[in-house]
Amino acid sequence: MERVRAYLLSLPHVVETAQWGGLLFWAGDKAIGGKMFVMLPLDQSEGQERSERARVISYLAGPERYPELLEVDGIFPAPYVARIFWVAVAGWSVFRKAEWERELSAAHGLTLAKLPPKVRAVLEMPATQQKRLIAERRKVLAAKATKGR
Repeated sequence: MERVRAYLLSLPHVVETAQWGGLLFWAGDKAIGGKMFVMLPLDQSEGQERSERARVISYLAGPERYPELLEVDGIFPAPYVARIFWVAVAGWSVFRKAEWERELSAAHGLTLAKLPPKVRAVLEMPATQQKRLIAERRKVLAAKATKGR
């Protein structure tokens, strides 16, 4: 899992958050409208028996690749997000390292391509300007969350 995590974080504009019992990887920061493209559940206990539908990773496959991937042993529709062409994988042995990198890069590319122009414009800003804008946006979102309680 650490190798996959390191690879995901090496991709451009990737942000990691901990949410829903796992690590989520976003193309662009969530605060500016980034979109999630990979989820790594944190309950990946080695050596414990796993149910048939347990997964080590879920990711965006896209409408073209989705049906093809579902034919691979160990890959099934991802719970809650299958309708938007996400797959779940039951074990790391389903793909070799280079294949994993290709799959995850494709998920990242699909997600970046779907980002609204406004979000892509922020991602093209210089790093310091981008960080400042994201920090301001997080403050606004936190204030709204506090007000709504």
